[in-house]
Amino acid sequence: MSNTKFEVPGKATVSSENREILEKIESGVGFIPNIYATYAYSKNALARYTAFANGKTSLNNKEKEVVNLVVSQINGCSYCLAAHTAIGKMNGFSDEEVLEIRKGKAAFNPKFDALAKLAKSVMENAGKIDDKILENFFEAGYDKENLVDTIVAVGEKAITNMLHNVTKVPIDFPEAAPLN
Repeated sequence: MSNTKFEVPGKATVSSENREILEKIESGVGFIPNIYATYAYSKNALARYTAFANGKTSLNNKEKEVVNLVVSQINGCSYCLAAHTAIGKMNGFSDEEVLEIRKGKAAFNPKFDALAKLAKSVMENAGKIDDKILENFFEAGYDKENLVDTIVAVGEKAITNMLHNVTKVPIDFPEAAPLN
């Protein structure tokens, strides 16, 4: 293997700590997503990332998927778009709703719309957002805890976006539809 091409590491080639984490993921998901195996190149990153990604949050699963879809679209991460399109649909979003969320809006739900617009602005502007977007977020029913958790979710997803955009490991979810 050259130093610039990333093969997906198998369970037998990773540390025992990472093998244990990957086996837990496999038992929960039914397979080991390539991006998680890629984190296992590092002795520490997989444990750090899974603790971060699976930490408690004030956002529900649908809200987390709104953030994941918006951030992954902005960062052009085909892996995360594929994964979170599938996960978003498992959480009740329709194909049309997923596509709309990826554009940074959700006219079908005012609360999700405010969340999508906030996540989009935070990601695109490195947190230097317009006051109107923040006001809209709070007016939609979110509070300061939700704001902090949204910003943390934006950062968490950006990490995986970057990992895939650099490593380009194969996508093991159904491909996401292109945006019109």
